[in-house]
Amino acid sequence: MPKEKNIEAVSKLTNMLSRCTIAVATNYQGLSVPEMSQLRRKLRDSGIEYRVVKNTLARLASERAEREGLKSILVGPTAIAFGYGDIAEPARILADYMSTSRTSLSITGALLGNRVLTREEVLSLSRLPSKEVLIAKLIGGMQTPIISLLNVLSANLRGLVGVLNARIKQLEGG
Repeated sequence: MPKEKNIEAVSKLTNMLSRCTIAVATNYQGLSVPEMSQLRRKLRDSGIEYRVVKNTLARLASERAEREGLKSILVGPTAIAFGYGDIAEPARILADYMSTSRTSLSITGALLGNRVLTREEVLSLSRLPSKEVLIAKLIGGMQTPIISLLNVLSANLRGLVGVLNARIKQLEGG
């Protein structure tokens, strides 16, 4: 007979898995309590939930949420970062934390939709620019041809205005 606490934990994990855009699994072994608190704070500030999970309960939750790929990345002591917005944000924060804090935290993989990402794919995802930067680059790229077209079309008008102004000065002077 499963304990009430475990049933509730599976229910919460199932809910998180079904709502999240990406779930990044980490091995937190060797992190001290203050280090774990600092990491949780950084993730929480970006709207990312970070939970230490029991692998057996996470496997059950992944079956219920129909995200079976999660099972393959649940190895050893596991904590999962659940991202609900930008898919690169959890990977970026975890990679930044690992490089700056020199802790033993390691990424074991991620679940993006129903696709399993390896550690290397998660790290390459962390190096992508943010969604806002990509949108700004796209808009900038779209503006350049329009501005060039505007300059080409207005060049003839500027030339005509210049000729008319010269003629006006000529008539005023003479």
